[in-house]
Amino acid sequence: MGMARERQEEVERLVLSERATLSSESKGREREEAPHHIRTAFQRDRDRIVHSKAFRRLKHKTQVFIAPEGDHYRVRLTHTLEVTQIARTLARALRLNEDLAEAIALGHDLGHTPFGHLGEQALTPFLGRPFHHSEQSLRVVDHLEKDGRGLNLTWEVRDGILAHPWKMPPPATLEGGVVRMADRIAYVNHDIDDAIRAGILAEDDLPRAAVEVLGPTHGERIETLVDDIVRASADRDEIAMSPPVARSLDVLRDFMFERVYLREEAHAEQEKAVNLIQSLFRHYLEHPEEVPAEYHADDLPTRVADYIAGMTDRFAVRAYERLFLPQERML
Repeated sequence: MGMARERQEEVERLVLSERATLSSESKGREREEAPHHIRTAFQRDRDRIVHSKAFRRLKHKTQVFIAPEGDHYRVRLTHTLEVTQIARTLARALRLNEDLAEAIALGHDLGHTPFGHLGEQALTPFLGRPFHHSEQSLRVVDHLEKDGRGLNLTWEVRDGILAHPWKMPPPATLEGGVVRMADRIAYVNHDIDDAIRAGILAEDDLPRAAVEVLGPTHGERIETLVDDIVRASADRDEIAMSPPVARSLDVLRDFMFERVYLREEAHAEQEKAVNLIQSLFRHYLEHPEEVPAEYHADDLPTRVADYIAGMTDRFAVRAYERLFLPQERML
C-alpha cells in the first residue's frame, strides 16, 4: 500500500519545478515516524492541522472588527481559508508544492489571540518579551495540541508558520514565501471589503493611484496581485512582486492602518479589549489553579498566556463577565 504515497512522491519529482520542496526530501519531524502508506508528509501535516482543536477555534476569533454583529464579516477561519486558496493558486501556477503551501497557510494563524493584534499587545507586558502570534502558532503545533505532545509536523511546515509575518526573516522554502504573500494579499483586500460593509469606508475613499494599478473591485485586485506575483516569481529563487504593484499594495495597507485599524473612533473599543485581556491575565496570575491542566508550561506567565491566547473572543468575554461583573441574583 506504500505504493500510493510513493506514486505521489514520484509525480512531485516529475511535475514540480526544480525550486519546489519535495515531500520525499523533507528535513523530517522532531520525533521520527514511519511514512504513511497513502499520504505524503505534507499532506499528513495539513490533515493534522485541520483536525486540531486550535483550528476549530478560529471560527470564533475576529479579524478586524471586535465581536462584529452581522454574518458576513471575516473571522480568523475564513481569513485562513482565503489565504490557503490564494497560496494554492500561486503554488500551482509556479509549480511549487501545493500540499506544503496549503499546510503552512492552514496553520499560520493558529496562535492568534482573541481580538486580533490587540491581544498580542495586551499580553506583551506580562511576559517580559514581545508576544508574536507566529511564535505562538508554532508553540500550538509543537507543544499545546494533543495534551502537550504537539502535532509533530515537518520542519518545512513549522518554518513556514513561524516566518509568515513580514517582520520575520523570510521562510526557508518558496512555498513559505507564497503563504507570506498570500496572507498580505488576503487581509488587505478582505479588510477593505469588511470596512466598506461596515460603513467605515466608501469605495471612493480608496487611494486612486493604487486602485488604478490594482483594480476597482475586490476580485480584480486579488486577480492583479496573484497574476503579478506569478509573472515576477517565475524561474526565480524568491517570491516577488513588480515594483508598481508592490507599491500599490503598500499604499493600500498604509491607508488601512490610518483609516481603519488605528482610527480614532475605534480607540475606546480597542482599549476595552486590551483591558479585558489584561484583567484576565492578572486574575489567573493570582489564581493559577483556574488555568486548565492542559496548559503546563514551566513558568506561570507563559501558562496564562497560552491559555488566554487560545481563547476565542466570546470565551474571553464570558470569562471576564463571570469574574468581574456582578451576576444577576437568581430569583
